[in-house]
Amino acid sequence: MTQGGAAVDNETDPGNNGWRGGSTTRLEAFVDAAFAFAVTLLVISAERIPDSVESLLVALKQVPAFAAGFALLALFWYAHVRWSRNYRLDGAIATLLSLLLVFLVLVYVYPLRLLLGTFFAWISGGWLPMPLSNITGAKQIAFVFVFYGLAFASMSACMGGLYLLAWCRRARLGLDDGAAATAAGEVAAYVYFCAVGLLSATVVLLLPAHAAPWQVAIPGSLYFLLSLTGLVHMLGRRAALRRLGGVAVQEAVNA
Repeated sequence: MTQGGAAVDNETDPGNNGWRGGSTTRLEAFVDAAFAFAVTLLVISAERIPDSVESLLVALKQVPAFAAGFALLALFWYAHVRWSRNYRLDGAIATLLSLLLVFLVLVYVYPLRLLLGTFFAWISGGWLPMPLSNITGAKQIAFVFVFYGLAFASMSACMGGLYLLAWCRRARLGLDDGAAATAAGEVAAYVYFCAVGLLSATVVLLLPAHAAPWQVAIPGSLYFLLSLTGLVHMLGRRAALRRLGGVAVQEAVNA
């Protein structure tokens, strides 16, 4: 198969950790460039280069917000890299999901930087700089979690959709049961990501108008549930293996 003028080998390269092919398609290059551009929007000091020790210290205090935003972008960028290298799917659906992921990243990245900065300023008691000047109470701080939850859930849905596409086309890709089950495990993991993000946003919306600081912290604490992602992936993979085994048995009986 040829994409972007370069031949793409769909056979698994045994010397490349099971990744399929080695060249980069035009879609992958575009996604990489879009993520790189998004990272430039997370620069420590976007307004101007620090020209004094005081302004440099203020810029350095923005590092936690920058790091959190960078980690989120890196998480989804590498997830797309692994999907691209493992499955090499093209077509309208894969392209649209990849472009939607890029769109969401570019829409969310700068507001995400501001909102994460607000969150870190709040939890540090004002020691870290507050990028938004009109925050007056805990309820407004809670908006950080609504925005983050929706961003996290929507980007997770894009990645889950890509892995679901790989699972549905496992026969065309020639995946063995183990590789197909791994794709199913990834789908389960990203569905779980979506559920955690939406749960956090929903809890924020249910908070009282004059929520106490400990109540506002609940939506953020829910993200500790992501520590169970490995378990969810394993359960999804096992369920897929049972399904594939049942299909194989049924085919043998029918034969």
